[in-house]
Amino acid sequence: MTDLERILALWRDLEASGAEYVLATVVAVQGPSYRKPGALMLLTADGRRAGTVSGGCLEAEVASRAWWLTANGPTIQRYSTAEDDGDRPFGSGCGGIVFILLERRTTAAPLLRSLEIAFIQRVPFAVATVLEGTQVGCRAFAIHKSPPAEQLDAPAELPDNAADPLYELAQSALARRESIDTEIVVAGISARVWANYRPARPAIGIFGAGDDAQPLVRLAKELGWFVSLADGRSHLTTRDRFPGAHQVAILPIKDLPGPCSDPAITPFSHLQHHDAAIVMTHSFEQDSKVLACLLSLQSPPAYIGVLGPQRRTREVLEEAARLLGFPSAAIAHQSELWLARLHAPTGLDLGAESPETIALSILAEIQKFSTSASALPLRTVRAAGIALAG
Repeated sequence: MTDLERILALWRDLEASGAEYVLATVVAVQGPSYRKPGALMLLTADGRRAGTVSGGCLEAEVASRAWWLTANGPTIQRYSTAEDDGDRPFGSGCGGIVFILLERRTTAAPLLRSLEIAFIQRVPFAVATVLEGTQVGCRAFAIHKSPPAEQLDAPAELPDNAADPLYELAQSALARRESIDTEIVVAGISARVWANYRPARPAIGIFGAGDDAQPLVRLAKELGWFVSLADGRSHLTTRDRFPGAHQVAILPIKDLPGPCSDPAITPFSHLQHHDAAIVMTHSFEQDSKVLACLLSLQSPPAYIGVLGPQRRTREVLEEAARLLGFPSAAIAHQSELWLARLHAPTGLDLGAESPETIALSILAEIQKFSTSASALPLRTVRAAGIALAG
């Protein structure tokens, strides 16, 4: 379970009881920091908390002063983790400065409600927040239109947007898919505003219910991803075997590759372009039909991985092309085009041998792919960054 899931669970309990709370949001950092802007922590009057705003060196200090600091409304506080900054270093720290917005239920509830909507519907979301002046904490929200498939008991609609300039900035962050820190005029006064862009909650569709899929489901669930699992073998595809999956479905193998985008065939229809799919049934027939469905979707997942040697995947793709009606003369060429798009074999070279390490390898490559990261050792990346900066 991720920080956001813990926060939303606690928030729902507090809202149900009408209890007051304080929400702490990292809105800016200077220098090294364990958590980045957008990190959240929810505090209760009885001492409970969910989420983190640092690596453990700031949480107690933030909690100890949050209630009286927010007595008159939202406020932004500066916290330093540098040992030589002031007379109260907060633990060993990372050596940076963290700016945290503290606010109570009145202004925090609309943000948490919006985050819940975006999380459940798995859509991108942006919120523009005023960080200075008398309008601190004033917000506007922008959310990507929810796809028609799979409405997972979505809560009420987003709160009404605030002033137009704030809304426009939130929309701009959503369109650009990046956070924006700038100055705009709000209520006639120039103020610093931060538009925090939050990408859609990722999903992974796992096609295959063998024993090696179990650690993959567990690790993906721990990362906070929406996890679906499907297989044509009903004796393997059960909730008892995969309690961590959000969705478990038996594939109608004999009907595939029929109307794969049909909402009734949910293992395919819920997948969006920013999601991932892993094909690991260990069955030539199933793998061929699943890949035929995935590759024929109007907007297939950006990452499609196939377990097993590339030679076998090439043969599976040739069968998928036959199933989709490609002429014999075009099958080999089409399979090569598809192979160039796939991640086959799936995963990074981590020396993986066990189901658990193979799962780690697969998820590591998906994470690398979705963030466009280098997957190099951080010491190498940091050293290169320092050299370039110099």
